[in-house]
Amino acid sequence: MALWQGRSRRNIAGKIIRAHRGKRKYEIGREQLVTSVGETRRKHIRTTGGNKKIRLLAAKEAYVTDKDTGKTVKTEIISVAENPANPHYVRRNIITKGAVIETKLGKARVTSRPGQNGEISAVLIK
Repeated sequence: MALWQGRSRRNIAGKIIRAHRGKRKYEIGREQLVTSVGETRRKHIRTTGGNKKIRLLAAKEAYVTDKDTGKTVKTEIISVAENPANPHYVRRNIITKGAVIETKLGKARVTSRPGQNGEISAVLIK
């Protein structure tokens, strides 16, 4: 079953809005593919206009930037320390933007969107 990302059939008060047209192909969404800690796996997806997105399904390395020195280093991810998007993501080691990951350099906050960019970028937390 496809996800539909069009306009709701109800207004704020709950009244049913009569549709002036049917559903459109470009309003179809996709199932969520979450990024976890593990051996690196990617999935290429075609988007509108023939563009491409790279979905990161699993990753074991991240590009961590140290604000003080301004240097970026590729380092190994140990686990997810906290995730404000969903507290259950910590147990399942799911990485989203804003998640705090434990790396070999220390704790870092994820700044990229792994489900759209295909890589994990993070900033070191002191």
